[in-house]
Amino acid sequence: MKVFGTHDDGTLAQAKDVASRAERFALMADGHLGYVMPIGGVAAFSNRVSVVGVGFDIACGNAAILTDLSYEQIAGHREELADDIFARLSFGVGLTNLSDLAPTDHPLFDDDRWGVVPQRHRNELRERARHQLGTIGAGNHYVDVFKDEQDRVWVGVHFGSRGLGHTLASNFLAYAQGEPWGTKVPESEALFHLEHPIGHDYWQAMTLAGAYAYAGREWVVRRVVDIIGGSEIDLVHNHHNFAWRENHEGRDYVVVRKGATPARPGQRGFVGGSMGDDAVILQGAHAEDGSADQWQQKQAMFSTVHGAGRVMSRTAAKGKWRKGKIVKAGAISHEDMRTWLAGRDVVLRGGDLDEAPQAYRRLPDVLAAQGNTVEVLHTLRPVIVCMAPGNTVDPYKD
Repeated sequence: MKVFGTHDDGTLAQAKDVASRAERFALMADGHLGYVMPIGGVAAFSNRVSVVGVGFDIACGNAAILTDLSYEQIAGHREELADDIFARLSFGVGLTNLSDLAPTDHPLFDDDRWGVVPQRHRNELRERARHQLGTIGAGNHYVDVFKDEQDRVWVGVHFGSRGLGHTLASNFLAYAQGEPWGTKVPESEALFHLEHPIGHDYWQAMTLAGAYAYAGREWVVRRVVDIIGGSEIDLVHNHHNFAWRENHEGRDYVVVRKGATPARPGQRGFVGGSMGDDAVILQGAHAEDGSADQWQQKQAMFSTVHGAGRVMSRTAAKGKWRKGKIVKAGAISHEDMRTWLAGRDVVLRGGDLDEAPQAYRRLPDVLAAQGNTVEVLHTLRPVIVCMAPGNTVDPYKD
């Protein structure tokens, strides 16, 4: 087991537990506690896939577009642009995309992979997914406008397969526990062999959710580029909650990354920090054959961090609330968050204390802990951040 960076005992215990079932395991420097498998974990299995490893937000990931705009062109009207982005896009859980431009006719809705959903549930799930495509979600999901080291404007987004992915993951987890579709079950390890019917069907469901997430992110990021008046020059796009068939050192594996970015030599990725910190465009390093850096890359299974990583839970950051009243104070105040964002000159719409910069590690620190396995191509400073408001209700939780 390869561990990058330092982690608390609970995260390391989760990592060791998963490593006991996997052929290979690595933990990235932004790792923290997850459901069964830690966030930041990379596990390689022999022709098997882990449902909780991929996670409930199947195909969560990032997309970033370099635009033809300079920061000078938008600097004077960031407040208006932030209002426009926040008004024209849907931030929150369980929402419908109300835009007339929403991609409801996307070809993926005619994909044969929908056949893995029981017929009596199929049309309902497909129609819900159709109308939710292009919505952003809540929590740490966002739309950001950045400037890079050359004062060029980028747009970046972070979210996954929305309610579709959650529904698919939840129900395949139910299948693993011998329960029918629609049964709520506790989170526990579920390893499906890909040559078995249930493993085949889960893989079809996972890859369908992956196509859905890609379509949603590309629609949103391009919509924002249009809103701010720019044109697309370059696109960087990647999942970080997914499973891939890969060959490592001559052996074929199913590699499950849960909050980890693929990073083979030259493979680019977009990695965010927090609402008040820089993000980066990076790539897997071109290490010399036989070098210590190349060995580190191989141990990481050519993976890297997907973000800065939390240092406190949402409840610890925000406090505990019941019926609109605070039961236990959080570690971060609104004044703390506002002061941080003002110091970084960030225009924020939505967001809350559970996503404040103080709840996260610093991205340069976790990248440094990954060593020379990756190379930073561009540093992106956020100038507009849009997230779901703090009073968002999650319909997938009691």
